Amino acid sequence: MARHGPASLALAPPKPVIRDGAFHRLGAHRWREGANQHQAHRDKAQNGHQNQQNRITEHAGFRAPSRCVHFVLTLRIVMRNSVLAPDAIPLPNPVPDEGNRRRAIVLVGLPGAGKSALGRRLATLLGLPFRDADTEIENAAGMPITEIFARYGEPHFRDGERRVISRLLAGPPLVLATGGGAFADTATRAAIRASGAISVWLKCPLPVLIRRVAGREHRPMFLNADPAEVLQRLMTARHPFYAEADITVPCNDESPEVTTRRLEQALASHTPPHRVPVGLGDRAYEVLVGCGLLARAGGLLAPVLPAKRVAIISDATVAPLHLPALRAGLQEAGFNIAAELTVPPGEASKDFARLHGLLDDLLSAGVDRRTSVIALGGGVVGDLAGFAAAIAMRGLPFVQIPTSLLAQVDSSVGGKTGVNLKAGKNLAGAFHQPRIVLADTDTLQSLPPRELRAGYAEVAKHGLLQGEFWHWCEANGQAVVAGDAAALATAVIESCKLKAAVVAADEREESAEGGRALLNLGHTFGHALEAEARFDGSVLHGEAVAVGLGLAASLSARLGHCSQEWPSRVIAHLAACGLPARITDLPRRFTVEALLGRMAKDKKNRDGKMRFVLLRGPGECFTSSDVPAEAVEKLLRDEGAHEN
Repeated sequence: MARHGPASLALAPPKPVIRDGAFHRLGAHRWREGANQHQAHRDKAQNGHQNQQNRITEHAGFRAPSRCVHFVLTLRIVMRNSVLAPDAIPLPNPVPDEGNRRRAIVLVGLPGAGKSALGRRLATLLGLPFRDADTEIENAAGMPITEIFARYGEPHFRDGERRVISRLLAGPPLVLATGGGAFADTATRAAIRASGAISVWLKCPLPVLIRRVAGREHRPMFLNADPAEVLQRLMTARHPFYAEADITVPCNDESPEVTTRRLEQALASHTPPHRVPVGLGDRAYEVLVGCGLLARAGGLLAPVLPAKRVAIISDATVAPLHLPALRAGLQEAGFNIAAELTVPPGEASKDFARLHGLLDDLLSAGVDRRTSVIALGGGVVGDLAGFAAAIAMRGLPFVQIPTSLLAQVDSSVGGKTGVNLKAGKNLAGAFHQPRIVLADTDTLQSLPPRELRAGYAEVAKHGLLQGEFWHWCEANGQAVVAGDAAALATAVIESCKLKAAVVAADEREESAEGGRALLNLGHTFGHALEAEARFDGSVLHGEAVAVGLGLAASLSARLGHCSQEWPSRVIAHLAACGLPARITDLPRRFTVEALLGRMAKDKKNRDGKMRFVLLRGPGECFTSSDVPAEAVEKLLRDEGAHEN
């Protein structure tokens, strides 16, 4: 729509055009009509067309694929030793299937994209009512849109348009065609998202649009203007906003029937990402888990970032694999990429020298405090980029896009960032929460088998912490490390749920007992093994954690906290998943003295005492500083560590 000057905005006497009363009358009349039409379709289905209705429901994407059914594993956080009480955990239940609840479909796009024509056909195909937002506005206002613009200006029109759309979407499911500028309005986009509707961008090339708008000179935007110039200007201005739609459907010169069928197929195949909230008050954010998120990154990030300007930090292995898709997804939504920086892969990159170089590069690229730092990679990249974001200009917005299983299930959630010191792992760092986490499970398909297995160690840890999830791990762990997409998705989602709950309850690990420190199950031993290996890649973090889980279970049994069944079960499960489960499984020699020295400097220690996470059984983990040093020394010796 063309913008009018301040003089037009001054023409607002009583403003009878888009007042609440008009919209209430619209609600009283249109809702009855929509409800009657919706009931008629339901009656038709019940009178002999049930099979057709079922087919329509499935094609519309209202029945989620079975791979999207995950366990609901309720977590009770109590700040005491037995934090994950087994009586608080119900048996697994499927996540409510939103596909069983029919949802409104909102079509967006430029003039000429075919929103109304395709919308009517789609509505008929799906058995839903159809509404055209512009028509509803004109009916409510009692005058054409051109007159609304001329008399009251665009801001007044947009306000009324938003209220019309909100009220339409508050009623029964329908197919709604919106005006070209509706989705470009920030508040209207937010209202559509909040309604739960599926937004679909009908994306047409310029030549097609030019032919289709012929004869529309009465529309405000085309008055006394060249349609080609107007459309090109609108494409530049609005396409970045349309990219925030849930689905994009390319439209060409094919017949409306063919395009409608492709639109129906796009809806049928659409699976929205699973959203895991991390409740931290005004710093709360979501972890999005799903397929194809890199391609939609711009649309997903835009609503939560202060500006469409980012710097991307990745590593030399991940960048060639996934940076092109991320770059395209960001550019589609109009993001400016100020810098693309890479570091060598591996734990050795987490040091102050590399951090210093990144800070210099970020500042040289001209970042400001509204520039967001995106970490694209595994745990190393997330820790390093997050620490850089935490301290550059005293804090920049931060986004995690983890591409390894370990990072998706653990390190990307919770805001811990940092680098390693000679004394040990992650001993310098900061808490710096991301604005959002995009866990694109497609990226896991590119992981080497060893990396996938290493990431699974953190999943198994979460199973031991949660309890019921451990039984799922025992049944499905081998499918996870084999790369099964459904098993991987469940592993990521359930791990993120558990970690999000723990972080929300004890963000900075300040609880006297239990709390976030429980997430370090196996890590006191694991960090010592990893540091003693000098972060040279011979022992991956997940491999060290796997051995640490076995050691923690064995120590718990030796101290009388659990039966001997549990260390045997934990070690056997990890070994069955291809992970090292004992010190002797690792490809290097360790001494008791060196490992004890590393553990003595662990950042979880308190009052000069080593602090361990122990277990009575799955779902019954607790922290303890009352562990005799002799017991730890004997355990290390018995498990294969050498005297010197």
